[in-house]
Amino acid sequence: MPSPPFDYWPLIGRPRLEWPNGARLAVWIGVNVERYEVDRPAVAINPSTVAMQPDPINYSWREYGARVGIWRLMELLDEVGLRASVLLNSDVCAAYPQIVAEGNKRGWAWLAHGKNNSQKWNTLSLEEERVAAAEVVSTIRQATGKMVKGWLGPAGTESYNTVDVLAELGLTYVCDWTADDQPFPLNSQSGRMISVPYTPEVNDLPIFAGKTVSGSAYYEIVRDHFDVMYAQAATSGLVLCLGIHPFIINQPYRHKYFAQVLRYVAGHAEVWLTTSDEIADWYFERYYDQAVASVAAANAGRDR
Repeated sequence: MPSPPFDYWPLIGRPRLEWPNGARLAVWIGVNVERYEVDRPAVAINPSTVAMQPDPINYSWREYGARVGIWRLMELLDEVGLRASVLLNSDVCAAYPQIVAEGNKRGWAWLAHGKNNSQKWNTLSLEEERVAAAEVVSTIRQATGKMVKGWLGPAGTESYNTVDVLAELGLTYVCDWTADDQPFPLNSQSGRMISVPYTPEVNDLPIFAGKTVSGSAYYEIVRDHFDVMYAQAATSGLVLCLGIHPFIINQPYRHKYFAQVLRYVAGHAEVWLTTSDEIADWYFERYYDQAVASVAAANAGRDR
């Protein structure tokens, strides 16, 4: 039976994790900037038309993020003083180059997010995945001028080979394995890899898509989630990712409450407002080797 690319490692008994300048909670904003194919179904606001071609309502709803929502988001992040960590489909580089240019001006981090969000990642053979991943990473590096360190599969999909394939390409972390509130080592035959937490419970897509949830309810959900993590992180550092999609959270009636969320989080002391790249770099420099040893000790003598 296949296994996930990590071993069990309970939170209790781990080495204490400390963030820069005494921060207890690291917070990063994961902005999904995506391209969808016009003739393939995807996440929808109107399920009754998903099988139609063309599907103007749903395609246009998703396209709103690149045309309007992302620019509203940029203004807000500039105001609060936050940098985005962009989960970037490589097709975006040619389709929406203005987004890449403006993100670079702001020092945003760029993570690979597959070719586009209409093509899932778990159906590829090993050789197909090697070719596809290399093309995705190369396209993003050329467009942004930045080294690509992180990965989130399109719609969170991976194959059993993905971690090794990405390590072969020099990437160092993935966000698909959302099993923890701290970074943790991943098993790879090709190089060092970790998981950086990507928090699904407060991601705007599962909260809003297909549900009748108000913007004010979203604010309460994220505030309560933050409050519990902030209190617990007094003993050992934790990571909170606010994963968002500009076609969802930056709709005007939701954007208002997302702004309240960011101001609430930024208003707390001992919070490291950072990027996923910086979290991964900090962890590798100070904790990775210790974590690998701790995982091994936690699993010593267990049947595999």
